[in-house]
Amino acid sequence: MEEKLKAFERLLVIMDELREKCPWDQKQTMESLRHLTIEETYELGDAILDGDLQEIRKETGDLMLHMVFYARIASEQTKENGGWDIADSLHGICEKLISRHPHIYGDVVANDEETVKANWEQLKLKEGNSSVLEGVPTSLPSLVKAYRIQDKVRGVGFDWDHEDQVWAKVEEEIQEFQEEVAAGSDRAADEFGDVLFALINYARFKGINPDEALERTNRRFKARFQHMEKEVEKDGKTMSEMELKEMDGYWEAAKKALGQHSRKAE
Repeated sequence: MEEKLKAFERLLVIMDELREKCPWDQKQTMESLRHLTIEETYELGDAILDGDLQEIRKETGDLMLHMVFYARIASEQTKENGGWDIADSLHGICEKLISRHPHIYGDVVANDEETVKANWEQLKLKEGNSSVLEGVPTSLPSLVKAYRIQDKVRGVGFDWDHEDQVWAKVEEEIQEFQEEVAAGSDRAADEFGDVLFALINYARFKGINPDEALERTNRRFKARFQHMEKEVEKDGKTMSEMELKEMDGYWEAAKKALGQHSRKAE
């Protein structure tokens, strides 16, 4: 523990020095750092999907720097103006964790994950939240937001009982979407959104994170397509002048060459 505290203290000291002496660091505001923090978060996400522990270590450090940077900027304001420092932030999260885990720090019994999550949402409501969905950021990507919304409402019992009910809902939404498309209705987009929402719900029941699943598919598609491009160029051909059937041959060869499972959906 002592070594960890020393490392954190070192980061705090360096942050103070940079804020006081470096022209770039002196210029930064919370607003100017925001997009960089988002970028770093995605880089960490990429490293996690790649299973690269050393890259995860590096990206975790980058994000830690950003958190310390925000705290340093906030500390430059007086308490009267809402200022706070890294200690305030850390004590705040510690108090939240203690209050949200009464099964660890109190006498509440919770022997499974679902009970813990349900207690968490109930405690948030008691703390003053007007809705269980308040904790879902508006700016989240839509697919991630749908997953989080469904997970949140499950915490208060608003959910299907069995996965076959969820799949039946998927089929119902697909049917409604097809009917709107056939009718040329302007509601087709809304129904398509319902299909996606239902599919995300089914993925949740199957223990699949839909955002991660889609990203893995994106990566497989990209790798295969780029392999196909190289093979087509190697054969002295141009993809834009090829028939789809011929390109399909290169596509199947790419899947085989890359050693990845080849389901039509991919």
